Parts: sequence; structure tokens; C-alpha cells
Amino acid sequence: MAEVTVRYWAAARDAAGVTEERLQADTLAAVGAAATERHGHRLAEVLARCSFLVDEEPAGRRDPATIPLRPGSVVEALPPFAGG
Repeated sequence: MAEVTVRYWAAARDAAGVTEERLQADTLAAVGAAATERHGHRLAEVLARCSFLVDEEPAGRRDPATIPLRPGSVVEALPPFAGG
């Protein structure tokens, strides 16, 4: 397992109760599972609507289970933002 940094923005931050944390995960899907286990169902609901950046690259619509992480990777959870 790789230790990665997860940064939560907006509603994800509110649901997690933290701005940033370190988790053990080898894929983007594993980040979601570890975060949900730690913070609960409310965060899972928010993460299901999020876009993700992995090391500043958009994950896009790829299957999160196929997006590998390396030690030190930074994952950013970006909920949909309202505004103009």
C-alpha cells in the first residue's frame, strides 16, 4: 500500500471533517473505500459526485480501480461547484 495525501474541498471537506489527511491506498478506488471507512456514509455520498485530480492530473471518467497511486501521490476530491 502507498501512503497518499487526500485533500478535500467544499462539501467533501465538510463531510470528512478535515481538509487533508493521509491514507493507505494503491488505487483511486481504494482511497474512496478508506475515506468512507474512516468518515462514513455522508462522505461516500459526496465522493460519488466528485471529480478527482491525482498528482494534478484529472482522473476523468476512468474506472477509479484502474488509476494507480504511488507513495506520495496527492488526490484532490472536488465536488461540483456552483457559481458563474
